[in-house]
Amino acid sequence: MKKRKMGLVMSLVLATGTMLAACGSDDGKKDEGASKESGKFKVAMVTDIGGVDDRSFNQSSWEGLQAFGKENNFTEKKEYTYLQSKSDADYTTNLTQLSRQNYNLVFGVGYLLQNSIEEVAALRPETNFAIIDAVAKGDNVASITFKEQVGSFLVGVIAGKTTKTNKVGFVGGIDSELIKKFESGFIAGVKTVNPKAEVVIQYAGGFDAPEKGQAIANTLYSSGADIIYHAAGATGKGVFKAATDLKKQDPSKEIYVIGVDRDQYDEGAVEVKGKQENITLTSMVKRVDVAVQDISKKAMNDEFPGGENVEYGLEENAIAISEHTDHVSEEALKAVDEYITKIKSGEIKVPKTKAEYEAMGF
Repeated sequence: MKKRKMGLVMSLVLATGTMLAACGSDDGKKDEGASKESGKFKVAMVTDIGGVDDRSFNQSSWEGLQAFGKENNFTEKKEYTYLQSKSDADYTTNLTQLSRQNYNLVFGVGYLLQNSIEEVAALRPETNFAIIDAVAKGDNVASITFKEQVGSFLVGVIAGKTTKTNKVGFVGGIDSELIKKFESGFIAGVKTVNPKAEVVIQYAGGFDAPEKGQAIANTLYSSGADIIYHAAGATGKGVFKAATDLKKQDPSKEIYVIGVDRDQYDEGAVEVKGKQENITLTSMVKRVDVAVQDISKKAMNDEFPGGENVEYGLEENAIAISEHTDHVSEEALKAVDEYITKIKSGEIKVPKTKAEYEAMGF
């Protein structure tokens, strides 16, 4: 009889243990990463489908994270890392994975990750998240935005002062509120200094379609455009490919590309008849790396701006034109300086929507 009672007790203990283990398992809402390593700050990022080597804002974000890691003597893949998204289906999975791995702060690079950031942040309130190029909901989410229209206006001034055909192009990735800021600012910059210039706008429908970017650029150049500004992520690689190929075919052809997000001077390198040349006119530098370092530092110092939208522009040295100005005239550079002063003083308000641009009356 005692043996039967003992067996029953042991069975109940085992059953209870199994039930408790099941309750403690991760069902998508429970938090296996709730207990963070004491005093160990960890930060990571998730790319969009453009990839970490897109020569654009994903790469700039990673460079910012690397700089932050170096500054704090962190080890890559331990205190800081990234996960690359091959499709939009990876966003939620990657964000969740990094949170489960006890990363204190996780960046989502690009507005395409907004829905996933909001979803995962709600389920994992112990982790801080930051979204680049979007304004997301959540007390544990910091939204990072930039005054892209201002930088685009400045490169538009350069394009308007440089074009010889009075026809320039703009290639966007996805037609969205964000890319409209680039488009509107660029057109306003061109028209402000060159009212006679025509700006032709085309969208590729994606940020990961270099072949489409190349095809669009070829069409624009063949129609008389001599400068193209792209805001298209990895699709912009195709714009550079079109320009460098055309330059090889006809060395006398004066065509240029304006890069975006980071200094894309290297993208324009081309060898023409044994001589090294470059078709990058300038780049609209959007210092995502500056923002990533700033937010990471704030989070590590318990100053994370959760629930806030932090906007970066000229004043934060997060918007500028690139240092490479080989093909930019002194007149154009002087005009850029003049307009920076006018923008900072409030004399000029750069449009960030089509409606605001149209209201300028060009």
